[in-house]
Amino acid sequence: MAKYFDVHPDNPQPRALRQVTDIIRAGGLIVYPTDSCFALGCRVGNKEGIDRIREIRRLDSHHHFTLVCKDFAQLGQFVHISNALFRSIKAATPGSYTFILPATKEVPRRLLHPRKQTVGVRIPDHVVTQALLTELGEPLLSSTLLLPEETEAMTQGWEIKERLDHVVDAVVDAGECGAVPTTVIDFSQDQPEILRRGAGDPSRFE
Repeated sequence: MAKYFDVHPDNPQPRALRQVTDIIRAGGLIVYPTDSCFALGCRVGNKEGIDRIREIRRLDSHHHFTLVCKDFAQLGQFVHISNALFRSIKAATPGSYTFILPATKEVPRRLLHPRKQTVGVRIPDHVVTQALLTELGEPLLSSTLLLPEETEAMTQGWEIKERLDHVVDAVVDAGECGAVPTTVIDFSQDQPEILRRGAGDPSRFE
């Protein structure tokens, strides 16, 4: 049965954040709000957590997982960013974008795209997510909470608690969340490719 945390959207309670991060550090899988929509999250090295995300979303081996980072310094530990890309990515963060980039050796092999050796990264513009990442002190391995055969993400924490009560360990609710996933841009080739048009304005990368 998932624990339910009702947190303030502008001033999340420190005690609740500590309890959530304790669950994450103990190997738990959580649902949490972002600036695009709710996401599933666990520790980067949590193999069981990754398997649970794959099962919940029915993902294949080519799915790009995302490392949700607190800031650009943390993001830079996990992906290679050329000088040419640095400025355009920095200008779009924090925000509702996921960037696909070549991974560094800090990223576990099981998280990489098997052929491209890439991983998704992003820095969300969301008070609760940022507070959670600060308390945790490391990125969250994440995937958009979009259930199989559904076209829209759930926007209410109580609904997620009801539907996923026995497959996740905690639900963090900070009020109604968006239903549009991030815009995904693949920077692993010479030219940027927009893989998904979502909450972030894609025109700056076209």
